[in-house]
Amino acid sequence: MDSAEYEGKIASRFAAFDQDGSGYIDREDFSGAAAALLAEFGTTARSDKGQALYSGAEAFWQGMAGIADVDGDQRVSRQEFVTGAVKRLRDNPRRFAEIARPFLRAAIAIADEDGGGVTRAAAERALRVLGIGEEAAAQAAVELDADGDGRIHEEEILTGFAAFYVTPEP
Repeated sequence: MDSAEYEGKIASRFAAFDQDGSGYIDREDFSGAAAALLAEFGTTARSDKGQALYSGAEAFWQGMAGIADVDGDQRVSRQEFVTGAVKRLRDNPRRFAEIARPFLRAAIAIADEDGGGVTRAAAERALRVLGIGEEAAAQAAVELDADGDGRIHEEEILTGFAAFYVTPEP
C-alpha cells in the first residue's frame, strides 16, 4: 500500500468517527453515534440497553481521548488521530478494540434482536447509521461473520473493528 492509499484509508476511518463532520472527533460524536443506533433499532435512551450504550460511548470517548488528544483540548484532530489512535496502537490493534468493547458490547445488545447474535442485516443497518456507505456496510457485514454461521458475535466484531481502524502503515 503506497503512502497516498494509506492516508486515504486513515482519512476514511477518521471520517467514520467524526459523525458531525466538524473536522474533529469529540464527545458529541460518540453520543451522536449512540443516539443514531438507538433510533435505528427503536430502543429508548432511558432503557437499560440505552443507558449501557451511552455509558459505553462515554468510555470509548475517554479511551480515545486518553490515547490521541495530545493537546488536551477535548477533541481529536485528524493528525492526532493518525499519530495517536493509529500509530500508537499499530503494534497492538486489540488494545483499540478493548477501548471500544463497552460501546461495541452495548451496540451488539441493541442490534441482536433475538439473542442469537447480530444478523448480517442488522450489522449492515448499524454500520450504515454510523456513517459507513451502503456497499461498504454490506461487504463488512459479510466479512464480520468470520465463521459463516449467519450471525456475528462479539469476538468477530472486536477482531473486525481492530483490523478496520488500526491499519498498518505502508
